[in-house]
Amino acid sequence: MSVQAPHTPSVDEPTGPDAGPPAPVRRRPLGPVVAVVALGGALGATARYGASLMWPTPPGGFPWTTLAVNVIGCAVIGLFMVVITDVWAAHRLVRPFFGTGVLGGFTTFSTYAVDIQGLVDSGHARTGMAYLGLTPLASLAAVWSAVWMARRVVAWRQA
Repeated sequence: MSVQAPHTPSVDEPTGPDAGPPAPVRRRPLGPVVAVVALGGALGATARYGASLMWPTPPGGFPWTTLAVNVIGCAVIGLFMVVITDVWAAHRLVRPFFGTGVLGGFTTFSTYAVDIQGLVDSGHARTGMAYLGLTPLASLAAVWSAVWMARRVVAWRQA
């Protein structure tokens, strides 16, 4: 059983009692998308794991590595979205591979939540609350700044 969105007739389509049923919509298979998301996710998660091995967080310490991974990942997604929407007509599998897969696997907001819980449980509630506020603010600032800078560069290059 496949789920499809209801068909809304366009301005050019005939409507009325004598109009036939709309032509079926041709859908692309999801297998390639799932495969590239999985591959990208494995690559991104491996990179994140490597970062956590290179810069481990001591017990009760501030999770700088997780913060850096999330902020860097958000900045890269901002840059990437400008590139694929304003600069480069990418293949249809590039966005799911890199945006959803690689960057989705690289960033780790679930570890962010676990880090906060660990800090609070180990008696470092202030650090946990600071981390709770800092991560979304820094991540949003990173994506916004990256989009802003990328659009400025695109405008400068097109001028």
